[in-house]
Amino acid sequence: MSVRVRIAPSPTGLPHVGNFRTFLFNWLFARQHGGAFVIRIEDTDQARQVPGSVEALLEAFEWLGLSWDEGPLVGGPYGPYVQSERLSIYHRHTDQLVSEGHAYKCYCSSERLTALRAEQQARKEPPGYDRLCRNLSQRERAEHEAGGDPHVVRFAVPLDGSTTCHDLVHGDITWENRVLDDFVILKSDTFPTYHLAHLVDDHLMEITHVLRGEQWISSATRHILLYQAFGWTPPLFGHLPDLLGPDRKKLSKRHGATDIGEFKRAGYLPEALLNYMALCGWSPGTDEEIFSLDQFIKQFSLERVSPAGAIFDHTKLDWFNGQYIRSFAPPDLAARMRPYLPAAGERADDADLTEIAALLQDRIKLLSEVPELTDFFFTDSVNPDPSLLVRSGTTRDQIAEALRASADLVEAAQPFDHDTLEPAHRELCERLGIKATQLFMAIRVACTGKTATPPLFETMQVLGRERTVKRLREAAERLR
Repeated sequence: MSVRVRIAPSPTGLPHVGNFRTFLFNWLFARQHGGAFVIRIEDTDQARQVPGSVEALLEAFEWLGLSWDEGPLVGGPYGPYVQSERLSIYHRHTDQLVSEGHAYKCYCSSERLTALRAEQQARKEPPGYDRLCRNLSQRERAEHEAGGDPHVVRFAVPLDGSTTCHDLVHGDITWENRVLDDFVILKSDTFPTYHLAHLVDDHLMEITHVLRGEQWISSATRHILLYQAFGWTPPLFGHLPDLLGPDRKKLSKRHGATDIGEFKRAGYLPEALLNYMALCGWSPGTDEEIFSLDQFIKQFSLERVSPAGAIFDHTKLDWFNGQYIRSFAPPDLAARMRPYLPAAGERADDADLTEIAALLQDRIKLLSEVPELTDFFFTDSVNPDPSLLVRSGTTRDQIAEALRASADLVEAAQPFDHDTLEPAHRELCERLGIKATQLFMAIRVACTGKTATPPLFETMQVLGRERTVKRLREAAERLR
């Protein structure tokens, strides 16, 4: 059997990390088995569509480096891959079910259904359709049709027996048919519901494995009944655990970023996000944590997917991101930093940015931290706050003199590097009778405008001799 899996996102919002973890497991499974990974857009819920969400989804896939074999932009032999373009297919299959007695038209108004639910709740009964229209006579149906009454189409669930769905993650799932209501498969706007549309598409697109979120477990037996009504062999099902916040509630905005675009803007690396997502709900069976995509493809298996919900911890993701940042060669890190440094413009060539990257590599966890840590490299003057230049136990005159002496030292330093600058400035402290912490902080603020930066003398080296001297003298002048 040639493995074919699909992901079927709805364009009702921005791409959520929980959905993408499910997408990633599908992608890994397909790649491991040399199969096809299909993207199908399920846009039958027209009222909830969010403009731009499909584009955001595909951009997220491209940013993460996950390619697809069939679907939007690439096409394929089973298209179209957008459900709103497949309505005639769903209508044809709905008509088949109705003609064979597996489905029926329901003319109940929304007001009647609301009243029915209220009555059931008052009697503390589980809500569900009472099958009124299933039992209409031919004359009653003809009257509704003659009056042009709006209707939906419901599936006629068998009234006895039980239905079992074998789940690759959870094992067998069995429901008594009598507890299932006759669910809607075609809405009054002629659009199909998820229950019908995804199933028809999966069959026609020859999908072999349906790996989806565990919220669909309760619907799995309904889908098996539909497959049986059509006389089709169902694919293999695997319901994947939800992503949870640290409080063990379903992951949402209250737990932090959830949209893939937010992670990108915050400075997470796609490799780090993929690595962490893959370990949320799947275990390699060892303590190893850092994996490349190729390693994941080789080791991934559904047998190691936990049926329990997986915790998504932003602190742990930060750790992964820091590990990846420190693994890069400085030129590679510089290339990743550049999009986050619009202020750099033409002020920083690749060599300069590589030096800056080497300075920051051990200090940052997110690329979004880079602008604040490096802005002083890309400005003509930092205008240091005089109150930050003068530490306790020193005077303005002392620090002004020390900054001028430091500028003289920097001008004369040969070679101009941190190995020369640091010992020379320690000797200057002894000569002037001030502490190294006092002088070094004054120099740091003079050169950067900040009290916290990468290592001081390495920073001065990257700033360059001319800019360092200029800023030291400007700071001394500000203290006059």
